[in-house]
Amino acid sequence: MFGSTVRGTAVAAVVLAGFAVSCGADPATPVAAPTASASVPVSVSVPPSASAVPGPSGPGPAAPRASGGPGALPGAAPEKVRDAFAGLQATLNDACTPAECAHFLGRVHDELHGLDAAMKADPKGPGHFPEPIALIAELDAQLAGDRSFTNLKKHQTLLIGTRDRINTWMQGHPDDYR
Repeated sequence: MFGSTVRGTAVAAVVLAGFAVSCGADPATPVAAPTASASVPVSVSVPPSASAVPGPSGPGPAAPRASGGPGALPGAAPEKVRDAFAGLQATLNDACTPAECAHFLGRVHDELHGLDAAMKADPKGPGHFPEPIALIAELDAQLAGDRSFTNLKKHQTLLIGTRDRINTWMQGHPDDYR
């Protein structure tokens, strides 16, 4: 019985320690689990790679999406066109500011490609979205597979213009994505 109480105390301490860390407590500070029989101090350390706090280069990659689109899990079905288009539209009010330009251009690129995948996988078929698919193909030809910030910045006008032209086309064809 004593062994199971100690084990239960250790499990409770780990759970409580995890809760304290997730609530912003210093992970180096020992956390004790209160019990009726004994208090077992537990020290929790979080490896730097597990930290959710952005580093000096900005936030890390976004969590993978369960469905298709930018950041999708491998083998996941592509997003619905309306969902992918909503992701692209979410970039319309953003801009290439000095602090966020790399993130912004990369996001626009990813959202365009998520929309491309969704349109090609749509039950209506890729022929239902000829202009947006062609515009993304033109963009890809100019980028030549180079998704680096330097190349995206070099082609920023084309990248943003592609996004805006696709937005205009999609707005003119609401029945195609609703």
